[in-house]
Amino acid sequence: QVQLVESGGGLVQPGGSLRLSCAASGSIFSIYAMGWYRRAPGKQRELVARLTGGGSTNYADSVKGRFTISRDNAKNTVHLQMNSLKPEDTADYYCNADVVPIGMQRASNYWGQGTQVTVSS
Repeated sequence: QVQLVESGGGLVQPGGSLRLSCAASGSIFSIYAMGWYRRAPGKQRELVARLTGGGSTNYADSVKGRFTISRDNAKNTVHLQMNSLKPEDTADYYCNADVVPIGMQRASNYWGQGTQVTVSS
């Protein structure tokens, strides 16, 4: 069993910063890509940022230059540093990872439970 647990959400004023973290735990053999998605009220879930095992990154156009994804492979953790936050960044943020569980031959996709980010004055 593999679990992803997010932390770091909360309420922040426009222009402020937050750092989200996601820790993967359980029967993990290896982790390929890790990333963050978000779902704003009334909208579909969208990719925010993704980081492959090889170090390639992919960002949504709306967050480029403001958000930075990073990863600690030794701790099976991915972070999302969010700067210059805007009200439109308000959403539930979800961690996502492609994980090869111990004893398995291929990766499966896993989701965290989500953490809420509210940007408001």
